[in-house]
Order: sequence, then structure tokens, then C-alpha cells
Amino acid sequence: MGQALGNVLPLAVAIAVFPVPIIATVLTVGSNRGRAKGLVFVLAWCVGLTVVGALVLAFADGVDASDHGETATWVAVVLLALGVLLFAAAIKQWRGRPTAGREAPIPSWMRAIEDFTMAKAFGAGFALSALNPKNVLLVIAATLEIAALGLPASEEIAALLVFVVIASVGVFAPLVLSVALGDRSRAPLDTLRNWMALNNATIVAVLFVVIGAKLIGDAVTAFFS
Repeated sequence: MGQALGNVLPLAVAIAVFPVPIIATVLTVGSNRGRAKGLVFVLAWCVGLTVVGALVLAFADGVDASDHGETATWVAVVLLALGVLLFAAAIKQWRGRPTAGREAPIPSWMRAIEDFTMAKAFGAGFALSALNPKNVLLVIAATLEIAALGLPASEEIAALLVFVVIASVGVFAPLVLSVALGDRSRAPLDTLRNWMALNNATIVAVLFVVIGAKLIGDAVTAFFS
């Protein structure tokens, strides 16, 4: 299982530092009944990642992602395609970044977080993890990396759960800070939110380049192993 965790760690960290979910968590914990809604948001986020990962893992195991302990050719092709897709997305993010000193506009659903009910907080957390194309691409890649090793089912599940925990550190952090510091957390969380909103496109572009290169490298290694 150690190899599986090593393979998916960069992908989990990339998801963990995506700015938009962190910004959404900061806004949620700063709203009315924010800590309760923040907990619901974070739990829904974890559920979303787990559901997507479990579905991909079940599919990959069903069609033999591992060929006698080696990565199946079709998995290498998918990883290569995902890597190229991430490079293309990185270029789009970089070109769409706001000009220096200007913050990208906040989506309308984020502005409505203050009025979210518990159900809407759950829906937002689930949607950001399970329906967000950026997240889904990385979860698919990570789950295929796990499935390609041909591990026992119990180890695959354990690796997936560890991946979900690491990928959730970013959304957990504002909630933990809010609980630990109370009202004193407002200033550092607002600073974090503003910085991430300003640099969102740049952060995502860099992450996509790094992860895209990793996936392409993993695919090339599989082709020639």
C-alpha cells in the first residue's frame, strides 16, 4: 500500500490546496451558525470524494486496471490523456487570470453562502468535490493509480480513504482554526480567503502543470515497463 500512497500523495495535496473549496469553507464558517454548517460542508466534501473514488475503483477493478501487477495499457492511455488535459487546463487558467492587483469576481453562489441552510451547505460541499471537473479529474487519476497496482481490495480501500483524508486537509483547516480560535480566527481566515481569491488562477495553473507532468511521466513509465 505504501507505493499506492506515494503515487497518489501529489494528487491529494493538489486537491487539498485548490483555492475555491477553501474560500467556500472560510465563507461558510464565517456565516451564521458557521461552525455547524462548516462541519456539514466538510463532511459532504469527504463524502463526495469517497463516492467518486469508490465508483472509479469499482470500475477499474472490474475491467482489470492491473495486468499481473503492472499498469494495464488502457490505464496508461487514460493517465496520458488526463495529463495532456491538465496541461490544456493550465494554459486556460493562466490566460484567464485577472490582471495584477485585480481579484476575480466571486461566483454568485459564494455570495449567497451567508444565507445557506444546512442542506445547502451539504449540497455545496458535495458538489465542489464530486461534481467539480477539476476535482473529478484528479480523483479519477488517483484512483486509477491505486487500481493499477493490483492490491487486495482491503488495501485499495485503505489507500483511497487515506487519499480522501489528505485531500480534505484544505477544507478542514478553516473549520479547525475557527473552532480553536473562535472570533480570533476571523482575521487570518479573511486574509487567507483574499489571498487565494486573488491568486486562484495562478495556483491552479501551477498545480495542473505539476500534476499533468506527473501523470504523463507515470503513463510513459507504464508504456515502457
